[in-house]
Amino acid sequence: MNPGAPNYQMASLYVGDLHSDITEATLFEKFSTAGPVLSIRVCRDLITRRSLGYAYVNFQQPADAERALDTMNFDSIKGRPIRIMWSQRDPSLRKSGVGNVFIKNLDKKIDNKAMYDTFSAFGNILSCKVAQDEKGQSKGYGFVHFETEESANNSIEKVNGKLLNEKKVYVGRFISRKEREKELGEKAKLFTNVYVKNF
Repeated sequence: MNPGAPNYQMASLYVGDLHSDITEATLFEKFSTAGPVLSIRVCRDLITRRSLGYAYVNFQQPADAERALDTMNFDSIKGRPIRIMWSQRDPSLRKSGVGNVFIKNLDKKIDNKAMYDTFSAFGNILSCKVAQDEKGQSKGYGFVHFETEESANNSIEKVNGKLLNEKKVYVGRFISRKEREKELGEKAKLFTNVYVKNF
C-alpha cells in the first residue's frame, strides 16, 4: 500500500436504522453538507430490492466523515433517528470481541444517543446500540463496541456501579456465546478430572 494514499477505510461510514423509503439521493443530500461524498450505497435485498435499513457513505476526506459522524449521529430522517458508525471493514476486529462492553439495568429513557454521549468520553466508539422491543421501547440493556480494549476497560472502571438517571448500571465485558461455551467447556473438563481423581 502506498503510504501517501488516503486511508479510504477511515472515510467510510455505516449508516443504520434507516426508514425503508430512504434512497441514495436522500442520503447524498444530507451527507454532502459535511463535505464531498465519493459514493453512497443503500444495502438492499437481492430479490425484492427492498432496503435493508442501512447504507455505506464514503467521503473523500476522513475529516469530513468524522464531522458527519460527530454532527449527524441520531439526526432524524423520515421521523427515524439514524445511527452512524465507522464502517467496520475489518471483520476480525468485530468478531474478536475486543473492546466490546455490555450494559444492563439502563433507565428506559436512555436511548442510543444518550448512551453514545455517555460512553464516547472513554474513546472512539465503533458501534453502540440499546436493545429495543417491537414497539421501539428500550429493554434496559445495550452494547458499546470501542475501538480499543483500553477504552472499554476504562468505561467499565468509570461507569460500572454508577448512577445513570438515578439507576445503578452494570457495565462489564461482553462475552460472546462462543467464549462462554469455551469457558463452560474448560470448567466441565476440570470438574470431570476432579471427579475421577476422587473416585
